[in-house]
Amino acid sequence: MDRSQGSPKRSSAAGGWGALKSCGKHLLGSRAPLSGARALLSANQPDGFDCPGCAWGDPAHGSSFEFCENGVKAVSWEATDRRATPRFFAKHTVSELRGWTDHALESEGRLTHPMRYDAETDTYRAVAWEEAFAEIGATLRGLDHPDRVEFYTSGRASNEAAYLYQLFARAYGTNNFPDCSNMCHEASGIALTQAIGIGKGTVLLEDFEKANAIFVVGQNPGTNHPRMLGDLRRAAERGARVVVLNPVRERGLERFADPQNSVEMLRGASRPIASHYYQPKPGGDMAAFRGIAKAVFARDAAALAEGRPSLLDHAFIAAHTSAFADYRAAVEATAWAAILDQSGLTREAIETAADVYLGADRVIATWAMGVTQHRHSVATIREIANLLFLRGHIGRPGAGLCPVRGHSNVQGDRTVGINEKPPAALLEALDREFGLSVPRKHGHNVLGAIGAMLDGSAKAFIGLGGNFVRATPDTKLVEKALSGCELTVQIATKLNHSHLVPGRIAYLLPCLGRTEIDRNSRGKVQIVTVEDSMSMVHGSGGINKPASPHLRSEIGIVAGMAAATVGSERIDWVALADDYDLIRDRIERTIPGFAGFNTRVRRPRGFMLRNLAAERVFETATGRAGFSSGPLPVATEHQRASARGDTFVLQTFRSHDQYNTTIYGLDDRYRGVYGERRVVFAHPDDLAALKARAGERVDLVCVHAEDGIERVAEDFRLVPFDMPRGSLAGYYPELNVLVPLSAFGEFSDTPTSKSVLVQVRARAQVRARAAKPLGRAA
Repeated sequence: MDRSQGSPKRSSAAGGWGALKSCGKHLLGSRAPLSGARALLSANQPDGFDCPGCAWGDPAHGSSFEFCENGVKAVSWEATDRRATPRFFAKHTVSELRGWTDHALESEGRLTHPMRYDAETDTYRAVAWEEAFAEIGATLRGLDHPDRVEFYTSGRASNEAAYLYQLFARAYGTNNFPDCSNMCHEASGIALTQAIGIGKGTVLLEDFEKANAIFVVGQNPGTNHPRMLGDLRRAAERGARVVVLNPVRERGLERFADPQNSVEMLRGASRPIASHYYQPKPGGDMAAFRGIAKAVFARDAAALAEGRPSLLDHAFIAAHTSAFADYRAAVEATAWAAILDQSGLTREAIETAADVYLGADRVIATWAMGVTQHRHSVATIREIANLLFLRGHIGRPGAGLCPVRGHSNVQGDRTVGINEKPPAALLEALDREFGLSVPRKHGHNVLGAIGAMLDGSAKAFIGLGGNFVRATPDTKLVEKALSGCELTVQIATKLNHSHLVPGRIAYLLPCLGRTEIDRNSRGKVQIVTVEDSMSMVHGSGGINKPASPHLRSEIGIVAGMAAATVGSERIDWVALADDYDLIRDRIERTIPGFAGFNTRVRRPRGFMLRNLAAERVFETATGRAGFSSGPLPVATEHQRASARGDTFVLQTFRSHDQYNTTIYGLDDRYRGVYGERRVVFAHPDDLAALKARAGERVDLVCVHAEDGIERVAEDFRLVPFDMPRGSLAGYYPELNVLVPLSAFGEFSDTPTSKSVLVQVRARAQVRARAAKPLGRAA
C-alpha cells in the first residue's frame, strides 16, 4: 500500500536514525555493501576520492566520516556489483528500454563495454575501442564545419578531463560548450561577475564558523547538499541567526539530528536550524531583499536623525563600490505595496529580517537554484549582493556571498575552460601553449545547442557524462533534437534515457567512476582534481577495482576521440592521457592561479584558487563592487498566475532519493512521500478551492501558448504541503516536459524551472470533467 496516501508522514528532523537506516538500505541495495562501506571511509579524505555528489567544501580538519546520506547513495550507486553487459543489451531493444523509468535503467548497473547502436536490430552491440574512435573521428572530420558539433559537459568531469575536452573541441575548431551549469548557476556567475568581477562566491567553509547571521535563500540543503546542515547547525548552536527564505517549508532547514552525535542519537533528539523561516512566493526573493534594504535605509535615517552613527559602512561604500546613490534612490522609490505583493511576505517579517541583518557584524548570504531558475534571477542575485555591500559584508572573515553549486566539479569545469564565451586570455594562452589558432567566435550554450540540433545546423552531439535528455527542459523537443543528429556519443557509467535517443551513428562509451582506481600504461595510479564551491582545488583518487576491465577513464576516452579526429601532430593526446601530471602542467601554464599545481594538489585538502573579490579587489569595469539599481520585475510569474485565477506557478525540485537526474529510490522521506514520484505538492487551501482531495490524480498543463506547443504532464497525485497559495511543486525530470525552451532567464538563458505557469486538470478516468481546468480562488 502506498504509505503516502492521505496525510503524509514527514520526518521530524533531517539526519538522525532515518539517515542511518537509509545509508544501510542503499549499501545493501548495491549488493556490494563491504566495498561500498570501505569506499565511504575514503570519501572526501586527503588520500581518497572526492564524493561524486555535491560541491560542498571539505573542512580543513575533517574527520574520518566526511560524507552524508546522499553521498552514501552516490557512492553505493556507483560501487554496485550489478552490470549492464552486452548480453543485457542483446535482450532489450532501445525502443523497449525507452519505456523503462530512470530508476529502472540505472538499476541495471554499470556499463561494461563500448557499444555501438545497430539500427537494424534496434539494439546496442559491443564494439572495440579503436573501431569506435576511428568512426567517431571520421564522422567529425566529414562534417562541413566544426560548429556542427555540440560538446556537452557534466559537472562530474574532473579538471583534467574537462581541460582536455575543451582543448579537443577548440583544436577541432568550435566553442560549442553547452554544459550543466547553463541549467543551474549560470545566473550566479553572470550576476557576480557584474557585481564583484568574478563569477564565484567569496567565502571559505571556515567563514560559516564566524558569521553571526546567515541568509539561506532558495535552497534545500537537507536533500541537495546535506553536509551543509552540519555547518548551519553549528552556527545556530553558537548563536548565529539563520534566516531562511524558501517558498516550501523544508524539514532540513527546520531541524537536524547529527548522525555522528551519539548522545543525541540515543536520545532521539535534534537541534533547530532556522531562527527565522520566511516563505516568499516563487520569484519573490528580489522584492524581499529590496524590502530588507528599504527597512535598513529607514533605520539608518532614524539613527542619523537621533544623532547616532550611521548604520551603513560608508567607508567601504566610498572606497570599494560604485552607483550607491542610484541604488538607494531605486530602493526608496520602490513602494512597500509592490514589495509586499511581489514577495508575498508581510512588512513585519521583512523588517524583522532587516533587524537580524543590522544586528550582525558578519553576514553570509547563500543561495541555490530556487534563486537562479527564474526569469529575473540575475537581477535577484545582484539585489542580494547590494544588501551585503551596505555594511561591507564582503572580503572579510565570516562574511560574503556563497552560491552553493550542485555537481562536484561544475565550478572547476568552467575554471579550466568549459565556456561557450571564453575569455580572450584563455584562447591566447592555448594558442601559445599548443601552437594552435583556436576559434574566437562564441559557441552554443544548452539552449543554443538544442536550437541548433532542432534546426539542423548542428549534426553531432558528444556528451561527457550527464543525462542531457532528462536534465534539459522540454523533454520531447530535446529527444527530437538528439535523434536528428548524424552522430551521438555518450560517455557514461550507467545507462540513462539520453542513450536511448541515438543519432544515425551512436556510441555508448563506458568510463571509470570517481571511486575506482585509475592506472596508466605503466600501472601507476593516477589522481584527478576538482574545485568545490569555495574555490578549493584538491586531488581525488579512487580505491575500488574498476567495474570492468574494458573501462577507460574519461580522459582516456577524450584523448582517443581527439587523436582520431584532429591527429597528434601538435598535441600528444596519448601521452597526456597516460600521465595526468602532464595535463596539470599545461593547466598551470594556461590558466591563472595554478602555479605549482602538481605540488600543491598533493597537499592534504589541496589549495585555494586566488579570489580577488575576497580580498576586496574587484575586477569590474570600474574597479569597484557595483550596486545595481534596476526596478523590480513588472510582474513575476506568481503575479501573472494570480491575475488569471485558474493558473499556478510550478517549481521543479529533487526528491530526497535523487541527485540531479539520478534516481536512487522512490522515497522522499522529509516530505512524507514513499514509493512513487508522480506527485505534485499544493497548499491545502488550494486543494479545497479546486474541490480536489488529497491523493486525487490530475494532469498538469503548461500555460505557454507563444509557440503553439501543448505540454502536458499526466497522472500526478495531489499532496497537501506547507507552501504559498497559488504554488505547486514536483520532481524533475518527470516534470521537465512542462518547462518551455522559450522560457529562460534574462541574460543567463537558464530555463525557468522554478516558475512554470500551469493549470490543473482532472484525470478523465477519475472525473467526467476531463480537460477542464480546475479553478482556484484568486
